[in-house]
Amino acid sequence: MLLNLDKLTEQIEGWAIERNLHTADPNKQTIKLGEEFGELCQGLVKSNFDQVIDSIGDMYVVLTILSMQLGVDLGYCAQVAYDEIADRKGKMINGVFVKEEDLKEVARPEVSL
Repeated sequence: MLLNLDKLTEQIEGWAIERNLHTADPNKQTIKLGEEFGELCQGLVKSNFDQVIDSIGDMYVVLTILSMQLGVDLGYCAQVAYDEIADRKGKMINGVFVKEEDLKEVARPEVSL
């Protein structure tokens, strides 16, 4: 059964509260996020799509719990990030989106000292 993201987030928060994770050390949760990111990278390198899906899901769970520990709303954090990029201009370079203000740095020739 596929739940909407709000309902799923509520379930993750309830799961975390039952296990007292919401009051645990956010530094440890951040380390856990790094671990899950490493698993995502591994899945991508190995073309293991199941691992990629699991890792993205695990990262969402970890971010949900981290936001609880820090007392911030995950949706608010996403809104702040989106508001920052909504009107961003730039272009793709070697498969990476480079924002307009950084293009000036990319185009600048290297200077030897």
